[in-house]
Amino acid sequence: MSMIVDRRNVDFLLYEVFDTQKILSAPIYQNFDRDAVTAILDMAQAIAEDKYFSCSADIDVNEPRFVDGGVLVPSVIKDALAAYAEAGFFAATFSEEWGGMQLPWHIYVQISNLFTCANTSINSYAFLTVANANVINTFGSDAQQALYLPPMLEGRWFGTMCLSEPQAGSSLADIKTKAEPTEDDYYRITGTKMWISGGDQDISENIIHLVLARIPGGPPGVKGISLFIVPKIRVESGRSLGELNNVGLSGLIHKMGNRGTTNTILNFGEGGECRGYLIGEPHKGLQYMFHMMNEARIAVGQGSVMSAQAGYLYSLDYARQRPQGRLPGEKEPSSPQVTIIEHADVKRMLMAQKAYVEGGAALIAYCAQLIDQEKLVTDSTEKKRLALLLEILTPVAKSWPSEFCLEANKLAIQVLGGYGYTREYPVERFYRDNRLNLIHEGTHAIHGIDLLGRKVRMQGGAALSVFLEEISKSVEDGAGYESIAPFASTLQNTITNLIEASEAVLAEDSLRRQLANATIYLDAFGHVVIAWMWLLQSIAATEGLSGNDVVDAHFYEGKLKACRFFFTYELPKTKAQFDLVASLDDTCLNAEATHFIGV
Repeated sequence: MSMIVDRRNVDFLLYEVFDTQKILSAPIYQNFDRDAVTAILDMAQAIAEDKYFSCSADIDVNEPRFVDGGVLVPSVIKDALAAYAEAGFFAATFSEEWGGMQLPWHIYVQISNLFTCANTSINSYAFLTVANANVINTFGSDAQQALYLPPMLEGRWFGTMCLSEPQAGSSLADIKTKAEPTEDDYYRITGTKMWISGGDQDISENIIHLVLARIPGGPPGVKGISLFIVPKIRVESGRSLGELNNVGLSGLIHKMGNRGTTNTILNFGEGGECRGYLIGEPHKGLQYMFHMMNEARIAVGQGSVMSAQAGYLYSLDYARQRPQGRLPGEKEPSSPQVTIIEHADVKRMLMAQKAYVEGGAALIAYCAQLIDQEKLVTDSTEKKRLALLLEILTPVAKSWPSEFCLEANKLAIQVLGGYGYTREYPVERFYRDNRLNLIHEGTHAIHGIDLLGRKVRMQGGAALSVFLEEISKSVEDGAGYESIAPFASTLQNTITNLIEASEAVLAEDSLRRQLANATIYLDAFGHVVIAWMWLLQSIAATEGLSGNDVVDAHFYEGKLKACRFFFTYELPKTKAQFDLVASLDDTCLNAEATHFIGV
């Protein structure tokens, strides 16, 4: 049993729940078939288990160090990323023009899952570099692409995203970093950025920062933000490295988890001229950066699912081996103990983990499929429709796993009992790693406001309408199966609750009251989405069981059991949540600062 992946579930999502074969049939992916994808996944799993998973506990204890103004990273991190680069995974989704594999995003996500589950700290460096390269590839000039993409996709130069500042946090409208134009082709960058993952390290030859900054005289707020390429070391013609670019490391931030990924405070231009190169047009930086941020938000959700999967697989293996106690009614001391997986409450905790993890994994896979479909479709109306669906699902894909897959990690600790709280076992580390994801790429509350304040009402409710159309199709499909029909009916009733709550909020004049319970709405909306994912999986499992020669009956039955669990234990919670949202309750909104302690 692997501790980083259930390959049967990967195949189930790729080929039974979602139509990967159709994506692979597109001319752009003609070099790939199921056998080729399996071979790539085999290679990725081998590297992930050998180079990533094997050192995960070590780098949690021996994290990167701040020495003489720079960072020293444990050599095992360098070795792991070198293996990743040699396998060509930095360039996995990029075109053959750039030396890439030209893989569908849907497949790349499954590859990335392996590395993230094995060691999320190490994989963060690769993810940030790929996301950075995607921005340059999408919005950079031909010259910028030619200069920066090859060494990044070879894994020789790494990338970051630099948004937050000490005084601004998540409020990007308040950033102060400046970009002053010069008579040459660069801007002088001055300012401080904080919470920069991978902001300094001694792994790569160079670090390419993407920095949000203001050009003097631009519009106030987010409309005046531009995006710049700011290399740690200046890049000369022919990609030779020149002088240091005065990107100063102020210090490392020590986090409770994800300790192998450096988290930094960076000062730009404090020790001399720091050169930045404008991407695209002035004052459109946030628009460009959102391309990376949306990718990052789905990746944060993916990371949450994989941290939870690590805990689930470990606690499941532990529960199947650990003897303790006897079943109710069997009190004879001389009788043999049972393994703890035989106890009803342990089964409940494991089933909850399975429902959270495999539901979340299906959502991430679905979003990846939308990215591929949007790329491949030629009809403009359908392309817009897919984009709207991805827009409304993105805050859910980031936030629901960050909240509820963290709950799965908590349950993994509980399954191990007292051992779960000790560092001799990895489940407490998985929890610490995952706890950061509630903050990464925007807090839970920010995504609630994004969903209810923007996505639900965007283009006159167009995104919500597309979502409701898609989920209704699945409800109709599910109603055609006798064993699944009750789930489909329950989901339809919950959709009605969602619509009523949404309409009540949109009818309210006060924006503050509309958004007062946006986080509650986000959680309930997310549960509806995950119930949808379980409905899709239950349909595929039922079809799998209907075959003449079923060799995976236990696997399919487990899917149906987890679907039943989610619809019985989890989905009913949304009724009270949607009722609260629809009531426009202002208990928290109108609480005064003095109400919390009396002074």
